Amino acid sequence: MNPPAAAAGSDGALTLGLFHLAIKTADLALTRAFWCGVIGLREVARPDFGYPGAWLACPQPGGQAIVHVYAGGPALGGLDQVPAGTAAIDHLSLACVGYHAYRARLQRAGLDWREFLVPGTTLWQLFVYDPSGVQLELTFEGAAEAGAAPDMSEGRVYRAGQSFFHAPAYPRQTLLSFHGETRHATR
Repeated sequence: MNPPAAAAGSDGALTLGLFHLAIKTADLALTRAFWCGVIGLREVARPDFGYPGAWLACPQPGGQAIVHVYAGGPALGGLDQVPAGTAAIDHLSLACVGYHAYRARLQRAGLDWREFLVPGTTLWQLFVYDPSGVQLELTFEGAAEAGAAPDMSEGRVYRAGQSFFHAPAYPRQTLLSFHGETRHATR
């Protein structure tokens, strides 16, 4: 019996990790600008599925495409508009390094964010929303980060279950110019 099968138990089933998250978007360019320009993912080759979209990967060599974005008809799914928000999935968490650099990126992009210290741990977190209203948690090992700990003041602290996403106030132009995006495939 090989080691992964042994670790999985007697039946051989084993979960290896998150393969990808798929996001529906009404604005592909804005979504690409957020995930690439602010979060730091990179666009990688995507098969031609016959509708617009993007595959976004971690930036290291060989980095896996972890966010798949699709737009156009399939994003509508038979509805009059593309759904927004995270619905039953509360958020996506990414392990990150560079807490203060990410916080500065969020600020430069004109994005609203929240901060948090995970009780009883050394984990620091930043919470932000992508253009489709998907909540993202960036998690950092605070013991490895330089600078001040997260701001836990009343106006900045993250509170579970309290949305701070406001679609009409999302900084569309700032985010597009921040990423150098001048076109948009869907709106």
